[in-house]
Amino acid sequence: MEVLQAIKPLDIQEVRLDMWEQRPIKNNFFELVLIKDGNGSQCINYNEYKYTKGDIFLLPPLKCHSFTIVEPTTFIFLKFSDAFFKTTSKITIDRNAWFKEAAYILSNYNQIPGDIITSNVDRKYITNLVDMILQESRNFSEDSHNLITSLMTSILELLMRNIKKSIFLDSTSNSLGDERIGKMLNYINEHLDKPALLKVENLAAVFNMSSTYVSEFFKKQMNLSLREYIIKAKLKLVEIRLLNSDYTYTEIADELGFTDVSHLSKTFKRYSGSTLKEFKQNGEYQLLKRSVCSA
Repeated sequence: MEVLQAIKPLDIQEVRLDMWEQRPIKNNFFELVLIKDGNGSQCINYNEYKYTKGDIFLLPPLKCHSFTIVEPTTFIFLKFSDAFFKTTSKITIDRNAWFKEAAYILSNYNQIPGDIITSNVDRKYITNLVDMILQESRNFSEDSHNLITSLMTSILELLMRNIKKSIFLDSTSNSLGDERIGKMLNYINEHLDKPALLKVENLAAVFNMSSTYVSEFFKKQMNLSLREYIIKAKLKLVEIRLLNSDYTYTEIADELGFTDVSHLSKTFKRYSGSTLKEFKQNGEYQLLKRSVCSA
């Protein structure tokens, strides 16, 4: 096993295994897995998906995954840890934008098994970017930190592009009868920090519907009211910000359109069952949590 730690918050591992052993690791954010060679199957939430050379997966932010190895497999694990997003020094990119993109991936990726890349061109890009990160990590120097961050930013952009095209949005089915719902979910989740754009009147204009039909359409497609969906989507981002950033309660409330911290706190307690302070102390996702997979 080769474990490369270019910078403390970023873990890169290239591992060749004949048999899977549950790793003593808990992801607060998420982890990219690239299959360099070999074959077998992946399990998330008791679902199985066969893997082969070139497949790319995202592992969920909790211990809820395993691999069944049929042919000896070389895995490359690229872990996006919480500390990476909290570190702001020596970074030349817009960290707020970087964090927002990563949070979008985590909050909308519906942790089911399967290769997440829909474009073979993007698959090649990601593979090349991961190879560059590995090489830079092996030859780490003072200049490596910024370069690796830039490479990771490019990977995030590619992941976002493919997730938006895939079935892995936070919807209940990949067989929704109207393609507009997928576009509407994308739009909502991209604009959670712009409450005015999520008003029924604006959604009606964007998706060419009557204002009276928008809520009815959404409820029919999602089996959940538009209001409830938006609240839960915002609270997922609240969880991500509480565990993976230095945002204050006031900043989170202002950004996501809550009236004040009291409004945020009451809403969070109602849906998660814990206060903001209890949630931070516990350090475990609630709304993003999934049942534990068999080892």
